[in-house]
Amino acid sequence: MAFCTNCGTQLSESAKFCLNCGQQAGGGASGASYYPPAPSVEPIRYDIEGHNLQIARVHLQPGQEIYAEAGKMIYKSANVDWQTRITGQSLGQKFLGAIKRKLMGESLFFTYFRANGTQGEVGFAGHYPGKIQVFELAPGQSIMVQRDGFLFAQSSVTLDIALVRRLGAGLLGGQGFILQCLTGPGAVFVHAGGDHVDFTLQPGETLQVQTGHLVAFEPTVNYDVQMVGNIRTAIFGGEGLFLTTLTGPGRVILQSMTLERLRHELAPAEHSHNGEERNPLGAIARGDLGSFFSSDD
Repeated sequence: MAFCTNCGTQLSESAKFCLNCGQQAGGGASGASYYPPAPSVEPIRYDIEGHNLQIARVHLQPGQEIYAEAGKMIYKSANVDWQTRITGQSLGQKFLGAIKRKLMGESLFFTYFRANGTQGEVGFAGHYPGKIQVFELAPGQSIMVQRDGFLFAQSSVTLDIALVRRLGAGLLGGQGFILQCLTGPGAVFVHAGGDHVDFTLQPGETLQVQTGHLVAFEPTVNYDVQMVGNIRTAIFGGEGLFLTTLTGPGRVILQSMTLERLRHELAPAEHSHNGEERNPLGAIARGDLGSFFSSDD
């Protein structure tokens, strides 16, 4: 697999140029496999405090920079400057980045934080109960993350979109057609609901996951959605017709609580009257037919 020598983004075998930065793919035509030279990235210092309402306290050295999703910052020290901007060097890169951000359902801008003069501190947290997962990525190493999971990362990390390759996986997999692909070098912080469980799949080993509970996985893991069981199991077992199927090798991280499930448990009556009972196929796919059969309509 080839990587961009400029930004480290993973390239397809037939790529002539990098979609992230526009750099010509030097080894794309011949299909040569190589890793870009490792830039100098100073490790980031941080502490993660709390249990199911965690906060990440980042200790920035002078000149160190990180970027985050808008609205995820909790606090910062006075000597940390912040700036909101669109990623990319040229106008074309900024425009392409804005399109990708809209496709991911995110805001057009990232917020950048840099410590000036002395060491500074910034705190980040998710918007709902959950935990923070940290990935220390080597140059060219990538991790695939659910579209609303990214919290913040070092400025050396590239965030890009990854399209789900199969139609069924996009429609019924609980993650949508678009995932976030983060490529190192640098540290990436991801927030997801409830507690997390970590698997390392061997080659050919398969894990079947309830849709929506997938947090992140390595690009070497094959991602698909398959029909499991039958209609009777979906209606009376509450597990749904479709499960996300992950086949190794690679690392997989799951969450015990999805944001959609949290919303449903906090306001079950309102959730059922928002039209869910009028979409039985979607309810079957999620294994959630209680509101459909208990509806008064």
